[in-house]
Amino acid sequence: MIKEGQKLPLFKLKNQNGDEIKLPTKEDTVIYFYPKADTPGCTKESCDFQSSLRKFNNLKVKVYGISKDPVNKQSKFADKYKLKFDLLSDENEKICEKFGTWVTKSMYGKTYKGIERSTFLISKGKVIKVWRKVKVNNHVEEVVDTIKLMNK
Repeated sequence: MIKEGQKLPLFKLKNQNGDEIKLPTKEDTVIYFYPKADTPGCTKESCDFQSSLRKFNNLKVKVYGISKDPVNKQSKFADKYKLKFDLLSDENEKICEKFGTWVTKSMYGKTYKGIERSTFLISKGKVIKVWRKVKVNNHVEEVVDTIKLMNK
């Protein structure tokens, strides 16, 4: 499981356009993991990142979303909500497992595997801050505020 203070291992995934994206980059980066495209919580979270994209750009921070959804579903999701950042497809859960976001969940007494909503802030290839079990409301503002504090 990836933790704060750890160097982020190199990995690559396809974005919503089918292009291969390699991370980490030299740029400061926010990577958020979301359970499923076009569901209420994931839509709100992704739209909140989109609404704050200018703030991230001004802070020189790239934003990436990762879910298990296939490339074509990521593409439809990005188009539908006019998301202007990369959504990455981790269909085989390998990256989710590396980050510790592929977890056992339970609902109505049944257990299943799924993505735990989590966000990672990376600077110079190193994990600076991790948010696990993210609650969507006000989360993106908290991430922006953390970056502003980091840059002081």
